Amino acid sequence: MPKLKSHSGAKKRFKVNKNGKVKYASTDRGHFMTEKNQDRKRKLRKGGYLSGKQAQNIKRLIND
Repeated sequence: MPKLKSHSGAKKRFKVNKNGKVKYASTDRGHFMTEKNQDRKRKLRKGGYLSGKQAQNIKRLIND
């Protein structure tokens, strides 16, 4: 069976740390930042971690 290619979109959006957790950055930060209030922009700086089946799926797409 041939090797699977990594999903280039997933590679750009997610990172797997050394503990195996999948880290992501917040969405909605691309444009129209002047229309968002400061509290909302501050909260968008924080990312998060995926868990469960979502993390498994992303790891399969990235397949380091």
